[in-house]
Amino acid sequence: MNKYINIFKDSYQGYFNYLISEITSFHWDNYFYGLIIVSLIVWGLEIAFPWRKNQKIFRKDFWLDTFYMFFNFFLLNLIVLIVLSNTAESLFNDALGLVNLNLSDFQLLDLNALPFGVGLLIFFIITDFVQWNTHRLLHRVPFLWNFHKVHHSIKEMGFAGHLRYHWMEPIVYKSILYIPLAIIGGFNVEQVAIVHFSALTIGHLNHANLGWDYGVLKYVFNNPKMHIWHHVKELPENHKNGINYGISLSIWDYLFGTNHVPYNGRDIELGFDDDEKFPKTFLKQEAYPLSQEK
Repeated sequence: MNKYINIFKDSYQGYFNYLISEITSFHWDNYFYGLIIVSLIVWGLEIAFPWRKNQKIFRKDFWLDTFYMFFNFFLLNLIVLIVLSNTAESLFNDALGLVNLNLSDFQLLDLNALPFGVGLLIFFIITDFVQWNTHRLLHRVPFLWNFHKVHHSIKEMGFAGHLRYHWMEPIVYKSILYIPLAIIGGFNVEQVAIVHFSALTIGHLNHANLGWDYGVLKYVFNNPKMHIWHHVKELPENHKNGINYGISLSIWDYLFGTNHVPYNGRDIELGFDDDEKFPKTFLKQEAYPLSQEK
């Protein structure tokens, strides 16, 4: 028990010190200022090349989504994710130890043994594929869908909507991603930072007020014209659980038949059934899934 109490204390202290360091210093892989820079660039693109020209620069829920962006990216980690991640990792390793195993026994690939570019590509593809499958689960499992509704309560797309999600979502994503990443192993800080900022930029662009699809690359990379259909309120009859689940890559949807872009979706209605009853404030949105379970 003392071990897990120490994990709790060390996690909070370690992440708090890390967060202060990020805010007070600047370096190429600084996540705090990286988020601000990427957000300002994509917001600038929205202003310069708006797809929905009648949509205001400070669109509906702009400030709510901005709060979500910083809360989910930094404060959420401080409050819960780091502790849960470190505890889950320790519990998993302790469980393996009971049967005289450790995680290295399951490692199939060491990315450090590969050329940097090859290892980076494998890390990116595996991470994205696992997240694509996790995203499908969020739509197909009713319990998880109640949490994911927070993200789908967006009524006007904009870059900051990318990070409007319930705190439970990253717990699900990180829990499912933990074992696949442990199996490939060997990724380093530089690879994590590159994949992180690539996914952040693509995600911001996907939610931005931009009418881009990247031409032939739309079959590889998720894009605004494809992702807006993921948020459509009225889903097609043959895909009632959802469509276009891609995170950074669209290729999984094309490979597994969940792609759907029937026409220019610039002005489609976004949301889900009965979304007019969904809470409009941060605290009520965070409490919504638990109230539904009751």
